[in-house]
Amino acid sequence: MTTPVPESTLNTTPVDYLRVDRYTHGIIGPSQPMLGPLADGGTLITGTPPGCWGPMITPAFEGGHEVTQPVYVAGAEIGDAVAIKIKSMRVTSLATSSGVMKFVEGRYNGDPFVSKFCSKCGTEHPASHVEGIGQDAIRCNHCGAEVSAFRFSHGYVIVFDVQNQVSLTVNQDVANQLAGRASEMSALPEFAAQHSILSLARADIPGVAAHMRPFLGNIGTIPSRDLPDSHNCADFGQYLINAPHRFGMTREELHAAKTDGHMDTNSIREGCVLICPVKVPGAGVYMGDMHAQQGNGEIAGHATDCSGEAEVVVEVVKDLTLEGPIILQNLEDLPPLARPMNAEQLAIVRKLGARMGQHEVELSGPITFIGSGENLNLAVENGLQRAAAATGLPYDEVLNRATITGSIDISRLPGTVRVTFLCPMNVLDRMGIGHLVREKYNLS
Repeated sequence: MTTPVPESTLNTTPVDYLRVDRYTHGIIGPSQPMLGPLADGGTLITGTPPGCWGPMITPAFEGGHEVTQPVYVAGAEIGDAVAIKIKSMRVTSLATSSGVMKFVEGRYNGDPFVSKFCSKCGTEHPASHVEGIGQDAIRCNHCGAEVSAFRFSHGYVIVFDVQNQVSLTVNQDVANQLAGRASEMSALPEFAAQHSILSLARADIPGVAAHMRPFLGNIGTIPSRDLPDSHNCADFGQYLINAPHRFGMTREELHAAKTDGHMDTNSIREGCVLICPVKVPGAGVYMGDMHAQQGNGEIAGHATDCSGEAEVVVEVVKDLTLEGPIILQNLEDLPPLARPMNAEQLAIVRKLGARMGQHEVELSGPITFIGSGENLNLAVENGLQRAAAATGLPYDEVLNRATITGSIDISRLPGTVRVTFLCPMNVLDRMGIGHLVREKYNLS
């Protein structure tokens, strides 16, 4: 059963502009009161706290992120989709810390992202505070014991030059100094409740220069039942199956509820369009988990989570039933084979066809389907099946199109991928997104 959105949290008249600066403390779903309604075509501006590591070391959280309060979009009904057009995105943190994680046994029940407790006093999801710096800095408010369920097995502190989009990892002395100013350097929003990961001051690889390329790792529409925000996907979500805490569920319940907002897909950045399923009335658009940079796969398990701001425009797409997100990626992010041909190339193709007696040349546009699963093989199969279901193309035809006009790309290990191919424009029009594809890629 889903919980209806409390009517008292919504205005009666849709607004064209809305700013969100409140967060859900790790849980997304129908129990969360929505803001809005935001008008179809309205603008949403958000300031987001860092994702994984801050919430991970804050034991009161029941999810691995701290995402924005969901927004009700006027006219969005179950079975529709919502297009989220990312107009701008910028990092506001001056520094962050990340790395490879390990769990501290005896401090969680089944899942350290979701069900933490203090091993000394037994308090579940205890309130906590920061004392000093280093891996023992997170302390239980009830008994004073060190309480984090996570450690770095290898970590780094990294500083940002946002204007020039470059960054640099620092040595231990600098990391210690930054830890003393952790909230300031993290630029935590006023109403964020997480501890800053900078407090742990782990600096194993100083002097590494890295490009910045910010994107949102968790963005979309809320699931049809409450989930930990970091588990709104199949690979992280698999740990909810028969779990021993309050979010335990069957595989069927998970897949029916989730919307795959937690994608960690590095092309969800300024300029792209994200089309998301609507599984509750009003959709409940939310976002968070900005990364300053991340290569395909998020190989370390975590990337450079940071505070940031994003401005998006929302548009309702009626009667487009989706199982997971679709992306209209920026041209430079598309696989080479999925980039639309220009007028000169199409003229050459038509001449080629004429010489061989093939006079029809299909008009097409790029489309990317997110696939998720317990592992990469299942994620690929899921993405291909979603593509076939949404487009109405035969599954084997999708395989051929993805082979000669597209690609399969890893978004996150262990199980989130992108399935991209050039799709016939008449199919995109039938889906109700042809105008979005034409606008995005300047197609006639």
